[in-house]
Amino acid sequence: MPWINGYVRSDGTPVNGHVRLPAGARRETTLLGLFVIGGFILGNGTTTAGAGTGTGAGTGTGAGTGTELPRPQSTVVYPIKWPAWEKQTQPQRLHLVDRHLLAQWAGGSRPLWELLRAVPPPRRPTSLS
Repeated sequence: MPWINGYVRSDGTPVNGHVRLPAGARRETTLLGLFVIGGFILGNGTTTAGAGTGTGAGTGTGAGTGTELPRPQSTVVYPIKWPAWEKQTQPQRLHLVDRHLLAQWAGGSRPLWELLRAVPPPRRPTSLS
């Protein structure tokens, strides 16, 4: 949204400085404002943060009733098990690389299959490739 300084048109009409909005921006800004205002008016029901009889804002009481609001509970059990991963019959051929080896590969001209003995060298190109 650039600021346009005041100027005089070719027919002599003075134009004050103003903001030049892109096409359709005024309508979009108005709609956004209405949605935000509607969210504040209609949203959040009767619950207010810290409006209870506790010792200060954010005490966890709900709407001045003095009752404690429920706290979120963790439902995750660690370590996370992946049954499909554990049932695989074929090895996945994953190669773990430490930072030193990765830095050696990234900083030098040696190919990866020379640094990692488990990685096979690339195939020779065929007539179809």
